[in-house]
Amino acid sequence: MKVLVATEKPFAKVAVDGIREVVEKAGYKLELLEKYTDRAQLLEAVADAEALIIRSDVVDSEVLNAAPKLKIVVRAGAGYDNIDLEAATKHNVVAMNTPGQNSNAVAELALGLMVFAVRNFYNGTSGTELKGKKLGIHAFGNVGRNVARIAQGFGMECYAYDAYCSDEAMIAANVKPVHSANELYQTCDIVSLHIPATPETKQSINYAMLSQMPKGAMLVNTARKEVIHEEDLARLMEDRPDFKYVTDIMPAIDAELREKFAGRYFATPKKMGAQTAEANINAGIAAANQIVAFFKEGDTRFQVNR
Repeated sequence: MKVLVATEKPFAKVAVDGIREVVEKAGYKLELLEKYTDRAQLLEAVADAEALIIRSDVVDSEVLNAAPKLKIVVRAGAGYDNIDLEAATKHNVVAMNTPGQNSNAVAELALGLMVFAVRNFYNGTSGTELKGKKLGIHAFGNVGRNVARIAQGFGMECYAYDAYCSDEAMIAANVKPVHSANELYQTCDIVSLHIPATPETKQSINYAMLSQMPKGAMLVNTARKEVIHEEDLARLMEDRPDFKYVTDIMPAIDAELREKFAGRYFATPKKMGAQTAEANINAGIAAANQIVAFFKEGDTRFQVNR
């Protein structure tokens, strides 16, 4: 049985070595397609694959049509909007992610962006401190919990909104639950976004939501670009000279934001929340273990399509 690792942006060698060890120990064959430059290379490679591990690579109907033997695709990471879930279901392919493996890396980046922003992007002028600030965590999943843990070390007062998480779980983490997104944004000096891109959340972070935030507010986005209504964000920053936005997902209107809001806006050149050696290794090996558990035990615990 062939397990294909298809990664336009490759895993670190130590991660590949770990994946190989898991796959070959189970008696399967591992094949690598790294740094491919043409989609045709991917379509050819999946032709006889029964399992597929990807990172940000797109798996859509075209890929699935080219892979008649495919039984499972695992996205090494938390987000899985690069997999067409409906098409996977139609092809009887189980789609999974590897939740939790990148969580600490993303959380550390979120706090790093906060420090960078409150210290005026290290431009030599006097900034402020995170201690005593009210931090709103929008979605209290694996990343959100790590953000709370680290932020409490800075002396921040943590709040969270998550319709799918109990008050008890938040309180146990020393986080104050709120019961609507509006309440979170009205209450907190800084909001850190950790919501997925779904039909309900896309462009939901809009002018009406952000305009409720207190004076001197900041939005940190290490989640998904699609959840931001970018035109509304630009309008808000025009109307609110006190507002800052920092992200590791470059907006489509990056050039406009950089030109108009220098000193209040920052975006990394590419998505980098999970770009640490540790997260790279953890997610890759978790993907391999999930594939083995699926074939050996029928384990579909991390399935994201039905």
